[in-house]
Amino acid sequence: MEVVQAGPLLLFCLLISIIFLSIKMHKKKSQLPPGPTPLLFLGNFLQKDVLPINKHYPKLVKKYGPVFTVWPGLNPVVVLCGYKTVKEALVDHAKEFDSRPVNTIGYQLTKGYGLTSNNESRWRTLRQFTLSTLRDFGMGKKTMSKKVQEEAVCLVDEIATTEGQAFDLRSIIASAASNVISSVVFGNRFDYRDKHFQELLCILDNYMYFHRSFLGVAYSFIPQIMNYLPGRHKKIFADCEKLCAFIRGKVESHKENLDPQNPSDYIDCFLLRSEKEHNSPEGVFGQENLAACVFQLFVAGSGTVSFALLSLLLLMAKLPHLQEKVQKEIREVVGANRMPGMEDQLRMPFTNAVIYEVQRHIAAGLETLPRATSCHTKFRGYTIPQGTTVIPVLTSVHFDLLQWETPDKFNPGHFLDEKGQFWKRDAFMPFSAGKRACPGEALARMEIFLFFSILLQNFTFQLVGDAKNMEVSSLILEFKEKNLYPSLKAIRSSL
Repeated sequence: MEVVQAGPLLLFCLLISIIFLSIKMHKKKSQLPPGPTPLLFLGNFLQKDVLPINKHYPKLVKKYGPVFTVWPGLNPVVVLCGYKTVKEALVDHAKEFDSRPVNTIGYQLTKGYGLTSNNESRWRTLRQFTLSTLRDFGMGKKTMSKKVQEEAVCLVDEIATTEGQAFDLRSIIASAASNVISSVVFGNRFDYRDKHFQELLCILDNYMYFHRSFLGVAYSFIPQIMNYLPGRHKKIFADCEKLCAFIRGKVESHKENLDPQNPSDYIDCFLLRSEKEHNSPEGVFGQENLAACVFQLFVAGSGTVSFALLSLLLLMAKLPHLQEKVQKEIREVVGANRMPGMEDQLRMPFTNAVIYEVQRHIAAGLETLPRATSCHTKFRGYTIPQGTTVIPVLTSVHFDLLQWETPDKFNPGHFLDEKGQFWKRDAFMPFSAGKRACPGEALARMEIFLFFSILLQNFTFQLVGDAKNMEVSSLILEFKEKNLYPSLKAIRSSL
């Protein structure tokens, strides 16, 4: 009898919940920019031609305009498309769009601590400390340039061991990029053949790809459901715990060997700052924030640079006439008896243009950290409530028909003026823009230029197998969306 009575009661409660959610969703929807009609509970998640945004934004812009709303789940996301719209939000209205929503993937590992925190006070303090510390260790200076050059020598030596045979470049490039940030954060580099180091880099690669994948998008917006479902995300999070454990071990080792008079890296500086502010009520420089900051710096400093370098070498192998032109410029400006340095960058406009054009094409791989409104914001005729997640689509900026002459083509001429001199376009935002732009942008730019120019000074890269017959756009798509990278040959250059 009690079971019979409980049935209608549960049904009634379910009905009330559905009505309540429907009213709540309708109220939110009425305040936001237009967009595809969401379904209850699922939003637009299972609707075709909506997600992923990077792929379907052109149709949505055509129908709803450059500012529209999608519902990946129960909560809305305001999407910004096109250079003028994104610039207006992130630069002209920087204060209103400088907050950060909870990054559910990152939160699973860092629990809201670190440089991606949505706690404004904590984020500002940690960002300022991190930028200051990176500058102290040479970011943007000759000391860091020398460190990257030294790592480039190790990279060249490692590639030379392949002796012109086909090989997978991914792990070698990832090792070099990781070693630069490791020297700043941990105070040491790792041997390219260190098995434990390679395991960590493999974990990192899978984690970065997870962010870009459909599974990662699903987890970002419906983590409450995904946490109860089996799948690849479970293994990725379990593997990432190994990386977090490695970082915690490094922190403990630094505590035991800390020399207050001679801090050797980011961890040392953080620990010293922690000792000075141990009575601070905010607890910004606690162990949780240290571990989270190191994790985030290691991920960003390794993944962003290696992704750009691999894409550059892939495109050079596919477009040998451009590779020859880059090598010709290196030969004329640098020669063969010394390595390229940052002082050469301004004298190598074509090489710079190639680097920037590749970054323009691959920027979609970096769109993993959305913004949020810090207050009720009036924008483009709409009132966006405080705390609303906002996604500025960098792909739409880098393929904006109003900003680029041939946006769908790989064209280094986009960054060269009529005299052949390098020209940085305003509509170039691979590291985002505004107050939440990547804090390691200067270091990443230095690494990409030096590694790329030094590699092209020493080698000519060639595609191997079926990849030779693929179109440029298909190669980029395979690498970016499917995480598939073809084998290459590295032939000693005769520069």
